[in-house]
Amino acid sequence: MNLEEEKQQNEIVSDKQQDETTLTELEIEKDEYNLQKVIEAGREDSETEKKIEEIENVEAKNIEGKPAIQEENQTTEKGEKSQENKKQEDEDGKKYKIASQTKTKKNAIIIAIIVFILIMCLLSTIFAIVNLGNSNIIDGVKIKNTELVGLSKEDAKLEIEEEIKSELEKNVILKYEDYETSISPQQIEAKYDIDKAVEDAFNVGRDGNILQNNYAILSSMLLGKEIVPEFSYNEKALEDILNDISKKIPGSMKDNSYYIEGNRLIITKGKPGIAVNSEIMRKAIIEQIKNPVKNFLEIAVINTEPEDINIDKIYQEVKKDPKDAFYTENPFTIHPHEDGIDFAISLEEARNIIAEAKDEYEIEIKYIEPNVKTYQIGTEAFPNLITQFSTRYDAGLVNRTTNLKLSSDKINGTILMPGEEFSYNKVVGERTIAAGYKDAAIYSGGRVVDGLGGGICQISSTLYNAAVQANLEITERSNHQFVTSYLDAGKDATVVYGYIDFRFKNTRNYPIKIESTVSGGIAEVKIYGVLEENEYDIKLETEKISSIPFTVQYIDDNTLPAGQEVVEQYGHAGQKTITYKVCRLNGAVVSKTVMSNDTYSAMTKIIRRGTKGSQPVKSTSPEQTKTEITNPSVPVTPSVPTTTEKTTTETNAKPETKTNTTTNSTSSKTDGKTSKTNSSGTKANKTN
Repeated sequence: MNLEEEKQQNEIVSDKQQDETTLTELEIEKDEYNLQKVIEAGREDSETEKKIEEIENVEAKNIEGKPAIQEENQTTEKGEKSQENKKQEDEDGKKYKIASQTKTKKNAIIIAIIVFILIMCLLSTIFAIVNLGNSNIIDGVKIKNTELVGLSKEDAKLEIEEEIKSELEKNVILKYEDYETSISPQQIEAKYDIDKAVEDAFNVGRDGNILQNNYAILSSMLLGKEIVPEFSYNEKALEDILNDISKKIPGSMKDNSYYIEGNRLIITKGKPGIAVNSEIMRKAIIEQIKNPVKNFLEIAVINTEPEDINIDKIYQEVKKDPKDAFYTENPFTIHPHEDGIDFAISLEEARNIIAEAKDEYEIEIKYIEPNVKTYQIGTEAFPNLITQFSTRYDAGLVNRTTNLKLSSDKINGTILMPGEEFSYNKVVGERTIAAGYKDAAIYSGGRVVDGLGGGICQISSTLYNAAVQANLEITERSNHQFVTSYLDAGKDATVVYGYIDFRFKNTRNYPIKIESTVSGGIAEVKIYGVLEENEYDIKLETEKISSIPFTVQYIDDNTLPAGQEVVEQYGHAGQKTITYKVCRLNGAVVSKTVMSNDTYSAMTKIIRRGTKGSQPVKSTSPEQTKTEITNPSVPVTPSVPTTTEKTTTETNAKPETKTNTTTNSTSSKTDGKTSKTNSSGTKANKTN
């Protein structure tokens, strides 16, 4: 082996030794890293300490097994590393000690928390067991601010029902200028869900887990728990009432309207006005029922205008083809004739008429007769008298009698098919001088004055009772402002053209025919048709809820001697009523349903007080009278004023009222035979 080869071989050996040294260093570093991890772990148990010893032994063996040349190269490094390792071990020891102390504190906190939870669970369990035997409502629970502690569900229900009953008996009074009315919670079927509220109250502290129940019980005892019962009402009933009020308040909007009179279609343009703000009033009324803190509610109104007259729509409603009358057997059915109606001018010409700036329009119409009319098919068409009803009037009042006959003649002979609706205003038409109507006494602004068409409400009221007795569906009806003399409260039906209508629908299986007559002091309506399998004896029965005392107003009159007093208008008490429709079959009551809730205003007593020859005394404002409330069905006739002096301005109140009659109701449920019962009264100051 030459020198060159020997040199190369020595280099290879040297490289190999260097590689082994590097490998050994890596193993040592790895062992030191593992040792540090074990130390940092805190030498938690004996197995960790054994592992440290094994690693140290391995390190010692590795060091002993190094070649001599390696020991020489690393002697210096080993000394330095030993010092560093010793320093690192001291630091690791400190860290281990700190870690051990921290762990001990954490363990103590955890143990304390566990002990606290166990104690709370124990207390909660004991608390739950104690309350488990409680079958009553817990302390602090309220419904409608009524304490229910210690009450059973049954007792709590009785307690709340008594509280809510008094709340739902309070009427909501509504006012707008001189107009006043009221709404009772019963009218809109207002009610609370008491059963659910009591159940919710009873379940406080019972419907969760132990912790939830205990929290609910403690919270209720310390802070209280208010259960709010669910409130509900008939939204449509309230909306109908508000719509009715919209028609009666002063300055209300007048809708477009039309009616047929002879060969003319009369279209009346509506007038702008006000209407009840239903959204605001609905919320206010419900809130007042729930929390009656106000004496009355001011009626919120909005300005509104009628829609433009739609002549095309009116044409579609008016136009119809003629129909021949006929009847069929098995089952027996009558099909009365119907006259055809059409414009006598073109639709384009009608549009041009409506385009003119006018308050009233007339369009000529033509009738097209059918080939066979109802009367031509014989008496089989309307063989049975279903019902009849009559009221009395004072034939000595000529103008009023004229108005009664005109309106009666309009409805006489009307035939209604099953499902067809009758409208009093459409059939009778507008009450005008041209139509022959006269001035007669009506109520206006709370007083008796003359007004065009006075008295026609007696015919609508008579027809109303006949329609009810025939078991027809009443679709629109309003009471008068004051109690009438010819009918008891709750049995009248007022009408004001363009504002208030009376409507009903033929809900029988066969057509009906209306016959109306006015003669000899009796206004009578008969309804003919075909008797059905079950014909009920139907009557309206009225329950008086409360009375409204009248007030007294004095008016100074310098044409009368000082100290002399003359009663210009007698006072008359108002009242609130509920009227029921009672159906009987073979003498037994089979149904009793509410027909209406009505409020009739009190009429102010007006006294003229003489001041002639003395210093005038300032007129007093109306004051409450202590006079005993009179029976609304027997008012007294006002005396005629002796002078023309007045201290107030008359206003046109829309509702018309009636007078000077007595009631005479009749009913028939047999073929062509009727039994009649008369009830008479005294002459009164209700003159419309």
